[in-house]
Amino acid sequence: MEAQHVAAIALALAALGLLLIAALLVVRLSAARRSERTLTHALDERALQSAALNAAARGGERADAAAPARGGQPAGWKRLFERFAHAGVRWLDTPLGRQIVAEEDRRLLEQCGFVDTRMRGLFLMARILGMAILPLVAGMLAREHVSGSTCVVIVIAAALAGFMVPKIYVARRASRRRNGVIEELPLMVDLLRLLQGVGLSLDQSLQVMVSDFRTVLPVLSHELEIAQRQFAAGRPRDQSLNRLAASYDNEDLRAVVRLLIQVDRHGGAVQEPLKLFGDRLREARRAMLRERIGRLTVKMTGVMIVTLLPALMIVTAGPGVLAVTKSLHSTQR
Repeated sequence: MEAQHVAAIALALAALGLLLIAALLVVRLSAARRSERTLTHALDERALQSAALNAAARGGERADAAAPARGGQPAGWKRLFERFAHAGVRWLDTPLGRQIVAEEDRRLLEQCGFVDTRMRGLFLMARILGMAILPLVAGMLAREHVSGSTCVVIVIAAALAGFMVPKIYVARRASRRRNGVIEELPLMVDLLRLLQGVGLSLDQSLQVMVSDFRTVLPVLSHELEIAQRQFAAGRPRDQSLNRLAASYDNEDLRAVVRLLIQVDRHGGAVQEPLKLFGDRLREARRAMLRERIGRLTVKMTGVMIVTLLPALMIVTAGPGVLAVTKSLHSTQR
């Protein structure tokens, strides 16, 4: 019995030691994640401040001229907007905030171009306010027309709708931007090859694409502008570009980003690799267009059967049917 007691005590002490080691590991991992979030938040704030200073320097005179005409009302709305954003930022790292703005939501926000914590805070506040305000409005409108149980169902459905509407909007915007990346990537590769061919550096090429080709590359120019702001704020080039590669689920974009990082680190001529890569992208795009055309042909067959076949039958068989009907009427007389 004494040996069994000693073995049980030893096992209990070993389990306690393992629990302590696991607790220390969890604390260290949480501290590392907290420090990483703090650093990311600081870099985002610095990038936002630099962008705001540049925008203020470019349009300060116009803002001063338009301020008296506005009468101060937008400033109040802007102040309220900023308060909501700061409240959302404070709640982001709480357990409730991590449940409301999950990793999937943060990825969708990055795909929409909302990379700073301020927009994540606004997204959190939008979901909370939608879940709180929409049920009140639905309950006030429905309580005079429906019974109690039906009103409760309507309120619950309105709460779910208010919670999901911001995510639906963000998901649709992210889907459009992912399609935009697919459409713009071959042109971006060709422009980058052209700019590198005339002797510009990588930083100059990216800056020219951001400033001069915003109309033809609306999505990628915005993403490259974010990467340039993060690089100017102190992030390494590979980290700022890897965010672009990780945000969109596109292997071709990852390949372009890897090539840009390699050029930034080691240099070298990239015109020929970019040319081969652009040709491969165009071939893949042609194959995708042929596939779309094939699917469209199958869909149009059903549309033609439903719409054109009745009209064709009326035009071709109508005179014969009328003649047979008239002959039958004449024989009956």
